[in-house]
Amino acid sequence: MKWKKEIEGLKAYQPGKSIEAVQKEFGLSTIHKLASNENPYGCSPKVQEFLAKEAFNFALYPDGAATDMRSTVSEHLGVSGRKLIFGNGSDELISIISRSLLRPGVNTVMAKPTFSQYALNARIEGAEVREVPLKDGTHDLVEMLEQIDHETAVVWLCSPNNPTGVVIDDSALSAFLDKVPQNVLVVLDEAYFEYITNPTYRNTLSYIDEYPNLLILRTFSKAYGLASFRVGYGMASEPIIAKLEPVRGPFNTTVLSQAVVSVAVEDQSFIDMCRSENEKGKQLIEKFCTAHNLHFYPSDTNFILMEVKTDSDIVFQKLMEKGYIVRSGNVLGVPGYVRVTIGTREQNEGFLRQLSDVLKDQGVAI
Repeated sequence: MKWKKEIEGLKAYQPGKSIEAVQKEFGLSTIHKLASNENPYGCSPKVQEFLAKEAFNFALYPDGAATDMRSTVSEHLGVSGRKLIFGNGSDELISIISRSLLRPGVNTVMAKPTFSQYALNARIEGAEVREVPLKDGTHDLVEMLEQIDHETAVVWLCSPNNPTGVVIDDSALSAFLDKVPQNVLVVLDEAYFEYITNPTYRNTLSYIDEYPNLLILRTFSKAYGLASFRVGYGMASEPIIAKLEPVRGPFNTTVLSQAVVSVAVEDQSFIDMCRSENEKGKQLIEKFCTAHNLHFYPSDTNFILMEVKTDSDIVFQKLMEKGYIVRSGNVLGVPGYVRVTIGTREQNEGFLRQLSDVLKDQGVAI
């Protein structure tokens, strides 16, 4: 086989274990999955009601232009439909961007650690990956600017960053965008936008008009609780969207996904509730960390990256045996930490009880 040399040695994305797999392995009846940053409250009840009463003709292709979904999202955001592109999750949009701009001989700049799909897609396309270590959990924008040269095609910013959860301060972001060359695409990934409560954050939608080389990514997989429907979207100037659209698959979002997104967007009271409950859970876990001298990063997401002062993989394994699935910092590039999704109050309290026992067993002072 004449495989691309760029894919040699690449490893497939390693998702966390499924609930069913953990139940079977450890003989547990109840599993709390706090590893993938899914919404513990599910999706809007209006989506459930809609699916229960509506019928679809599954023999027909979906609307390739996503007309109704585009109109709903456009009206909700106050952004022209011509400035929107939809993908099979944000993951596909990252792939489309990479396929469109990255190739051997060019480079791309990103933080480290950050969302793994930026680097993976760049390497598949044969581009040079320039990774800049985080500072206190957030992007070192000064050093990222230093890494940009005449061969840079894309800069990736993840705000709030995954896996640290730290949002980029608005003054630092705008100063950065002012200095990036206009022929370099800046991708601002805001997958956790709906959870942001940080007062330094400014809604970035107006930046689309201020910076014609900016593309913002968001998703319906997190706060909206529609991860299984796989819809992400990008917002940028019309010329950028026009360049990316031919690279997008013609039917990349489904009939069902387009329909439920339109319903979910109309229920902003559900999003408000999720944000409020998430804040309560965040404060509970932060209080635990502070009380036990465990470092954590200030998060504007529905997860917290917290210190465990021992081998992350051991903590991950022991918690899983107790029915709590989290993410080991070892696989995220942050050893000695675990990333835990903020769940319901019951899940958060149960997680902290089990974590206390695990850390005590590992000789960590709690």
